Amino acid sequence: MSGDADLAGVGELFADRTRSRILLSLLGGRELAAGVLADEAGVSRPTASGHLRKLVDGGLLAVRAEGRNRWYRIAGPEVADLVERLAALAPPQPVATLKASTRAERLRTARTCYDHFAGRLGVAIMGSLLDHGRITGGDGLFHDDGADHPASAGRELDYRLTADGRAFLADLGVALPDGASRPLVRYCIDWTETRHHLAGGAGRALCDRFFAAGWAERLPTYRAVRVTPAGERVLARRFAVDWPA
Repeated sequence: MSGDADLAGVGELFADRTRSRILLSLLGGRELAAGVLADEAGVSRPTASGHLRKLVDGGLLAVRAEGRNRWYRIAGPEVADLVERLAALAPPQPVATLKASTRAERLRTARTCYDHFAGRLGVAIMGSLLDHGRITGGDGLFHDDGADHPASAGRELDYRLTADGRAFLADLGVALPDGASRPLVRYCIDWTETRHHLAGGAGRALCDRFFAAGWAERLPTYRAVRVTPAGERVLARRFAVDWPA
C-alpha cells in the first residue's frame, strides 16, 4: 500500500540553484552532455554529476550512454510543463553582466519550451492563430481569475484547432499528429511574456516544420532561436506577424 505523494521529495530536486539551472538549460528539448551542463550551471563536472544523478533518480531527467559520454534530456513533456510553470511563478534573477543580458534578451525574443516555440515568437504565433480564427477558445491573454494561473497545466481553457486552422497548417506543410497520445492543442503561460503560447501536438508539429524548412534555427544558448530571413517572410505573409518583434 502506498501513502500520499512525496511532494517534498520532488520539491527538494528543484530547491537547489545548480539543479534548477540544469533543468532550465534542458528546457529547450535538446540532449546535452554532462560537461556542457556543468558549464551552464557554473559548477565543476564532479559536482554536476552528483546533481544529474539525483535528477535522473527523481524521474525529472533521462540519460543516454554513448561510449564514455552521458547525454541528458528532460524526461518528457509533463516534466517540461512543470518546469515552465515553476518558471512562471518564480521571480526573475538579476542580470549582472552584458553577456547575461544578451542571453536573457535572446530567450525573451524567441526560444523553445521543450518542443514548441516560446517567448515573443511563441505568443505572436499563438496570437495570429487566434486572431484569424484558426484556434478558438480564448484570447491568448493571461487572466488571473483563479482558473488561468501560472501553475495551471495548460488545460483550463478549451483551445481548439478549427477546420480552417487545420487547413492552414497543412498548407504550411505541418504534419499534425492524430492527438491520440497527446492533446493536439495545449497552452503554456509564457514566463517572459505572461501570455499564452501554443503547446501540445500542434505546437510541436509547427515548431518541427519551422526548423525543417529553415525558417528558424537554434542558437548556441541551447534554448534560444533565431528566425531566418525566409522565416520572417513566412511570418509576415502567412501569419501577419512583423518580425523582428
